[in-house]
Amino acid sequence: MSLEEEENAAELKIGDEFLKAKCLMNGEVARILDKRLDQLQQFSDDPSNQISQVFEKSHQYVKRFSRFKNNDAVTQVREVLSRYQLTEFELVVIGNLCPETVEEAIAMVPSMKSKGRGLDDDAIEKMLHDLSLIKKFE
Repeated sequence: MSLEEEENAAELKIGDEFLKAKCLMNGEVARILDKRLDQLQQFSDDPSNQISQVFEKSHQYVKRFSRFKNNDAVTQVREVLSRYQLTEFELVVIGNLCPETVEEAIAMVPSMKSKGRGLDDDAIEKMLHDLSLIKKFE
């Protein structure tokens, strides 16, 4: 991205490195940190494997703010949202924030309606309905 261009998440102007990056939802990060915590606890006798305060706080944060706690539900959310041709950034924002209405979703991720591949309101409504079903049966 050139210096003249201003970043704007609403228009997906977030830089090539972010557009191409693999983004993770809070639930996915929680799953990774859970595994790492298990490893650290197995070797808790070794003083070099102490759990840092940053690790603990990060772990608490993603656990608290993850909308989906069940590992299968987290996997399903990514699969469902992937069907809608969202960018990684859009997918993670929707997966983390779980808007309930089309208006909320568009306010949170306005790029879904732009860029020539904009989703229509019916597609967004279906996507939100699919997310609500995952949440309901979690």
